[in-house]
Amino acid sequence: MKIEIKKQKSNPLLKRNEVYFDVNHTGECTPKRNAVADEIAKMLKSKRDSVVVDDFQSNYGIGTSQGYAKVYESKEAALESEKEHLLKRNGIEKD
Repeated sequence: MKIEIKKQKSNPLLKRNEVYFDVNHTGECTPKRNAVADEIAKMLKSKRDSVVVDDFQSNYGIGTSQGYAKVYESKEAALESEKEHLLKRNGIEKD
């Protein structure tokens, strides 16, 4: 799995960076949302619990996917701004 960031936009009001990315997973199955979030966190030197993968869609038969993620400054900022179902889907829970 290789992730390429296509566009990155800062949103200081919501304390996050908005990231549009492509994933090349030719010859492999479509990666799970958590695996993608782990890689984005590593690429942007952030913690995993502050990355929310909002949209992730695979291209049938090609071995590529596109997605949109929000990388928050902290877990608390993510908990304030995100909807509960997205937090649950990304494995981020309130303490």
